[in-house]
Amino acid sequence: MSNPNHVEKVSSIIKVLNGGIEFYSDAIKKVDSQSVKAVFEKMISDKQAAITTLQPFAVAQQGEYEDDNAVSVDIRNMYTSVISSLTSNSDHTYVSQLEEVEDKILAVLRDALKEDQPAACTMALNNVLTDMKRNHDQMRALQKSTS
Repeated sequence: MSNPNHVEKVSSIIKVLNGGIEFYSDAIKKVDSQSVKAVFEKMISDKQAAITTLQPFAVAQQGEYEDDNAVSVDIRNMYTSVISSLTSNSDHTYVSQLEEVEDKILAVLRDALKEDQPAACTMALNNVLTDMKRNHDQMRALQKSTS
């Protein structure tokens, strides 16, 4: 089963996860609340673990590690920086935009699971999806609490 579409899907997920890590890292420096920073650090850790889980599937089929970022996440990060400078509640602004990144992560994972993946890849994607759903739910709750 060496359909190049599999690599594209897994690589796309890794790119979004990498972009999310970068965005969360930038956001930690710009939010005030220590509890929000702690959640962001946990999100970074979970995304790093997801990349570690998925990277072998990208390497096996494309021959190299995926270390690029998704452009859509980079653009959202720049947008959020501008918006947060204009609002009085930058913590909420970052949380809201990062919740959107969590939506994107779930979407690319679900998209990859629609493909005919090797069994080990499907299992890894399902495990990562479970973790990322938990992250999404946590960010949604944080979004409500910071508004």
